[in-house]
Amino acid sequence: MNEVFSASRLKDMFTPDQVVLNEKGVSFRTKRLLSGSDNFVFYSDISGVDIDSGLFFATIRILPRARPEIVIKGFSKGDAERIKELILERA
Repeated sequence: MNEVFSASRLKDMFTPDQVVLNEKGVSFRTKRLLSGSDNFVFYSDISGVDIDSGLFFATIRILPRARPEIVIKGFSKGDAERIKELILERA
């Protein structure tokens, strides 16, 4: 089971953020023009998921235990809610 969600290309045409959910945990890929970062968190290490909804897009904040929060931006509100739902049912 691998589910991949990508941020809207309207928000960031060349480097959209991605969330990849698999059996063990979640990978967060934030891309920038010249760099980027990958973060992996096991479902058991996630203490919460917050969504900040704007007019068109949403920002997802993952709250892992004993680590700084992970922020990914530019997702549709529907995708953000689905990501939150999938993470919380496995956490």
